[in-house]
Amino acid sequence: MAASDGSNASKEKSHDIANELPTYNAENMQSNMKVIYYSRTFMSIMGGVIAGILGFTGLMGFVFYFLVMAMTSAGMAAKAGFSVHSYFDSWNRIILDGFLGGLMSFVLFWTFAYDIVHIF
Repeated sequence: MAASDGSNASKEKSHDIANELPTYNAENMQSNMKVIYYSRTFMSIMGGVIAGILGFTGLMGFVFYFLVMAMTSAGMAAKAGFSVHSYFDSWNRIILDGFLGGLMSFVLFWTFAYDIVHIF
């Protein structure tokens, strides 16, 4: 009878651990990550065009990029209702993933818009 109690306790303990571990659907996570990358790319392009039109040069343009990416992160967190763990496995997915990925697009459209508005 003592062995039975011990095995029940271990089953209950393993059952509790299984309930505490979050489970994620891989397809939904992949879809959510695509949305993040598309959103960041779009905002990088729009931010680059706006920075070019406003005539930002040098460090001010890069500061504007990081400000746009911070606002994008805040917007995505707000869209998720700030319950990020329902849609992603960590906060890093919203805050950091793809943060520097759109930098090249930003610089391309920044210089393009700047040239069109201020040089030509």
